[in-house]
Amino acid sequence: MEDEDGVYAISVAAEMVAMQVQNLRVYERRGLLAPDRTPGGTRRYSRADIRRLVRIRELLADGLNLAGIERVLQLEAENDRLRAENRHLRRR
Repeated sequence: MEDEDGVYAISVAAEMVAMQVQNLRVYERRGLLAPDRTPGGTRRYSRADIRRLVRIRELLADGLNLAGIERVLQLEAENDRLRAENRHLRRR
């Protein structure tokens, strides 16, 4: 099973990260994560989604609001992209 395959139902994902199901829906609406969907529209969360929810929970505990969390996640993704690009350039 791949890390990116959505396999967990929303109730299972919420339990795994100790959050309410409603919160996961809000985070999706705000664009903080995008779980897979079955043909019938059921959300399926991957291990990567679970890690992202844990990160969201950490940032909430640090006192950030959802707008701040969105920006932090964007900056972390950009940082990861730049580090990967830097590694690639060093190998050349």
